[in-house]
Amino acid sequence: MGSQKSGRFGMRRWPKVMLSIVALSVAAGVFYGSMVAAQPIPLPTITLGVSDTDQPAKVSVLLQILFLLTVLSLAPAILIMLTSFTRIVVVLSFLRQAMGTQRMPPNQIIIGLALFLTFFIMSPVFHQVNRDALQPYLSNEIDYKEALSVASQPLREFMLKQTREKDLALFVSISNMERPKEPSEVPMTTIIPSFIISELKTAFQIGFMIYIPFLIIDMVIASILLAMGMMMLPPIMISLPFKLMLFVLVDGWYLIMGSLVKSFA
Repeated sequence: MGSQKSGRFGMRRWPKVMLSIVALSVAAGVFYGSMVAAQPIPLPTITLGVSDTDQPAKVSVLLQILFLLTVLSLAPAILIMLTSFTRIVVVLSFLRQAMGTQRMPPNQIIIGLALFLTFFIMSPVFHQVNRDALQPYLSNEIDYKEALSVASQPLREFMLKQTREKDLALFVSISNMERPKEPSEVPMTTIIPSFIISELKTAFQIGFMIYIPFLIIDMVIASILLAMGMMMLPPIMISLPFKLMLFVLVDGWYLIMGSLVKSFA
């Protein structure tokens, strides 16, 4: 009896299922027809290519944009290698190692402090570049070639002032160029590496002078522990508080920052 009732109910539901399928098919057909009859949605197209033009000014603007993007990509290298940043960050790294504080202050603080000191020291150079090169170029008073030439002069003077003659003579001799009679005859490709190695040498000299007082404290603490027979106790654990106390008592940050800034005068 149960199977007969289920068969009857199934026979009754079958026409309804068929009607539902037919209705869905008709609705889908109507929707598809309306989509085909409707106007297509416009989509933007992007094309890249090289074509001829009779407007040289347009080509000049495109080349200037390409040159500007190239300069922006090299901006970190310019900021690091052609300014006072190298000397400052190396000296601060030596200071942290000499004190033995490991990761204190963190790298972010050291880099940030070096950046702001660089902006402070290089502000006269940046101001001169902005006044004599950037603003006249933006006002269409000079072209980009003259702007680059004018902008390179303050930076050239800064680098030559901080570069040793020995380092400059090294790269002049390596490049097999004639001995320049004036600093203005030295190309930037020779000044830049000379300036970099001069900055590294100066930074290492300052780092050596910073190491001396902290090294003396380490030697004294190590000798005292050895005399007391405490050979298993690391000397750095005892010397670190004395280093910090000495650095705070002499106002070390004031001395280090003042010496770094005055070293570029």
